[in-house]
Amino acid sequence: MRLSRLLFVTLRDEPSDAEVRSHALMARAGFLHKLAAGIYVYGPMMWRVLRRVENIVREEHDRVGCQELLMPALQPRELWEESGRWDRYKSEGILFNFRDRKGSEVCLGPTHEEVITTFVKRQVQSYKQLPVTLYQIQTKFRDEIRPRFGLMRGREFIMKDAYSFDVSEEAMAGSYATMREVYRNIFSRCGLGFTPVEADSGAIGGCGSEEFMVDAETGEDGIAVCRATGYAANLEKAVSKIPAAAECAEDVAMHKEATPDARSCNALLELFPNLSLTRMLKTVLYSVTYADGTEGVVAVLCRGDRELNETKLLNFLDALQLDLANETTVKAATGAEVGFAGPIGLADNVRLIADSSVNGVKGFLCGGNETDMHYLDVHFGRDLEQPETSDFGTVQAGDTVVEGEGEIEITRGIEVGHIFQLGTKYSEAMQANFSDENQKTKPMWMGCYGIGVSRVAASAIEQNHDDSGMIWPLPIAPYAVHLIQMKTGNEEQDALALEIHDQLEAAGVDVLWDERKKVNPGVKFKDADLVGIPIRIVVGRDAADRGVEYSLRSNTEGKEGITADEAMKRALELVKEAGR
Repeated sequence: MRLSRLLFVTLRDEPSDAEVRSHALMARAGFLHKLAAGIYVYGPMMWRVLRRVENIVREEHDRVGCQELLMPALQPRELWEESGRWDRYKSEGILFNFRDRKGSEVCLGPTHEEVITTFVKRQVQSYKQLPVTLYQIQTKFRDEIRPRFGLMRGREFIMKDAYSFDVSEEAMAGSYATMREVYRNIFSRCGLGFTPVEADSGAIGGCGSEEFMVDAETGEDGIAVCRATGYAANLEKAVSKIPAAAECAEDVAMHKEATPDARSCNALLELFPNLSLTRMLKTVLYSVTYADGTEGVVAVLCRGDRELNETKLLNFLDALQLDLANETTVKAATGAEVGFAGPIGLADNVRLIADSSVNGVKGFLCGGNETDMHYLDVHFGRDLEQPETSDFGTVQAGDTVVEGEGEIEITRGIEVGHIFQLGTKYSEAMQANFSDENQKTKPMWMGCYGIGVSRVAASAIEQNHDDSGMIWPLPIAPYAVHLIQMKTGNEEQDALALEIHDQLEAAGVDVLWDERKKVNPGVKFKDADLVGIPIRIVVGRDAADRGVEYSLRSNTEGKEGITADEAMKRALELVKEAGR
């Protein structure tokens, strides 16, 4: 491809809303054009990248017998009510939904469990037709509250979603294991460094899931990792053993202490400098909307040195929505200003539960449910019964893994894939059944497997860039070779550059040939660095002797003067090695 024929416009400055390098660099290089918040036009070179990713995804799925299809983006409300997910997705505010001209309510699909389950239940009657795994690559829609990070969190995005259907739980686990290996192959082939982690199933549901995280400092997701044991989990799911609370020196009777304007643990430390945070219990109030539509107020006890994990809490409560209680709700529940809530004397309509971090804490400090007052030297079993307790905590660096002695560290990652064992959640709700060998009717066992195709592209840049621009992994780069001609119109350079271009293209290597006439070499090199095509061949003053400069974008210092034939040979070898 001659660059002079390509729609190619670069920006000198980064867009003001670019928060991560992938967004800034792709926008500057013309790969992306913002149409509205979270909505982008993919430029010609970006589309080439996405097609490369899609091809790898297809090849790996087809290799294990998956079948591709295409489902509608527009979905009727009735399907979502069958599965029981309509209210949850609406309450989370991410569902694009509206009424058609007949008054029927529809949505733009953020996911396709309901559609695929309906399709399969109408096609499959017998165990002889199972197992089957179907997949599609399609645009998804989610009304993100705050679209950000370019392609990382958009309102529409390209996604591959696959669904497996099996006759038993064991068979489902086998399909899940196959897809886990498919995912490893895909992300390895795309040139990404990644970590599979245990994950929360969220609104998708099911009995187990894993996320595939691209390792990146700019990642939205925190990951708990133990190098010694190999444990890895998303912070929403991670569990750990936490350090024990400080010992209580003596058994002192519970009493109230004046704590003027001390509304946080840090403020309380100033009043009680000898009291460890591990002996302070904070009480956090939430307004909860439950799955059956009822509402209530929940108070959650947690140790002062720990943080609550609202995903774990939402799952424990089987709630549709969870929000920090507002000032009016707090006052009604505690009789006090915000900042002085405690477990003793809460209103009767408040449900009290506790994070497992409170286990073993003695002689603790807690809110007094009275403005500017706290209780001190409180003991469970003596001064109040310990409430229902479960793990609602967020794992922290330095915690110990539950099984083993390894220490946890917190890293960051970008979720590019998520796989689920759905079990019979959807098949039972939507009556997706089959007849077994004994003619008994049973629900199908399902799995669900998603890959953010556009996220893969952005993640590759987060992992591979420098101050000058992008550095695309060869398997998914828009072009394999960037051919730069220093002086277009020079007879020797014209002839050699054309030969290199045509021979590489004939061998199946896609080449971007920068033969622009009125652009000086400095600009050409800056553009090449920005665009980040992995192999670079420069045709310049040694063209008459068939000499070129050869380098890799990942090593711009390693430039070599070699013959054109050697450069083409090296490029071909690298392209074949990358499986491109």
